[in-house]
Amino acid sequence: MASRLATPLTIPDEKDIDLFEVMSALTDPTRRAIVAFIAAEPGTGCGNRDFGVTKSALTRHWRVLRESGIIRQEAHGTRHRNWLRKDELDRRFPGLLDLVLDAERP
Repeated sequence: MASRLATPLTIPDEKDIDLFEVMSALTDPTRRAIVAFIAAEPGTGCGNRDFGVTKSALTRHWRVLRESGIIRQEAHGTRHRNWLRKDELDRRFPGLLDLVLDAERP
């Protein structure tokens, strides 16, 4: 049986990033915390921080962020590295990600 990492990760092209999917993904406080974390530490792994949710819930949050186009994930063996798609999001929806990141700053 092939591992779940054997299938490619679903990441939309820039032109296919939908504002309402992005906004929906950003309604969750855990996902906003993940976005702020990646902004502070680009290329970080998925398991580098505890966000106060179960591992299965965290996996779903990463998937929602990836499939909405907010982050780019690359699989390296059993680990994933993550980056914000800030340039693409800024071209599609100027200023949106900056508003989110500003709101998440303590």
